[in-house]
Amino acid sequence: MTIRYVSALAAAALVAGATAPAADAQLAGSQISNQPIRIVADRGIEWQQASNVYIARGHASATRGNATVTADVLYAYYRPTGQAPAAKGSRADADARQQNLLNSGTSTDIYRLEADGHVHFVNGDEQAFGDHAVYDVDQAVMVLTGKNLHIVTPNETITARDSLEWYDKTQIAVARGDALAVHGDRRLRADIITADVEKKDNQPAQITRVNGYGNVLVSAPGQIAHGDEGVYDVATQTATLIGHVRLTKGDNELRGQYGVVDIKNNVSEILAAPPNTIASGPTPRVEGLLVPNRKSAADEQ
Repeated sequence: MTIRYVSALAAAALVAGATAPAADAQLAGSQISNQPIRIVADRGIEWQQASNVYIARGHASATRGNATVTADVLYAYYRPTGQAPAAKGSRADADARQQNLLNSGTSTDIYRLEADGHVHFVNGDEQAFGDHAVYDVDQAVMVLTGKNLHIVTPNETITARDSLEWYDKTQIAVARGDALAVHGDRRLRADIITADVEKKDNQPAQITRVNGYGNVLVSAPGQIAHGDEGVYDVATQTATLIGHVRLTKGDNELRGQYGVVDIKNNVSEILAAPPNTIASGPTPRVEGLLVPNRKSAADEQ
């Protein structure tokens, strides 16, 4: 289950003053990235100076490098920093000062980005979908909410009911609410799923471990494992479960408090308690229900 993350796109350092039916603008400097951010909006881009926000409306899109976000409306909230004083003199001087303000990488400090309505993130061959997205620039945290939340890569799909989150500083992805990670014929489902991401040089980011919390289910052809919590190691293709563990294969079932499922080698193990732990109270036991493969009367004749 090799799962790559979908990066949180800091996607809207919007410019002002575009009121044509198809607005197309570009800002070549911000604290988010050294790359320019290109904005396109069918219904125009609005600059609300009193509220310190840029708004792009109508199938708005923001592109930086290989990453693009589209939505019905895009918002960029900023803190003014080092703005020039109000323009004085001729209209040409005022226009020149405004242009310098828009193109200065130190004139505005974008701290919050929002995308609302039919949100679609694309980063190379990875995509994410939702109804609403918020990116906290200071904390480097993206939260995607709404209906039909899902992330799609060439090999995996991750879905959630409540939210999809990305924490850039710690390189952790979180799916909340009936979360599901699917890779081919393998699945990990839980109330909450977190994924640890690792970056190496210029290689694509890879998830090294998937953690499940609450009602964890790990399934592969012919075998199903349940537990209160679980960890899936991507490199070894091994799932470890703790708490009310049930391992099921066909009609056979094993129960305990600790289980290890080696999906690659199709080997499962269950213990009464996690290794190197001392249980309080009665010693827990492993239970098993093994159903023999009975032949029918017709087969025996």
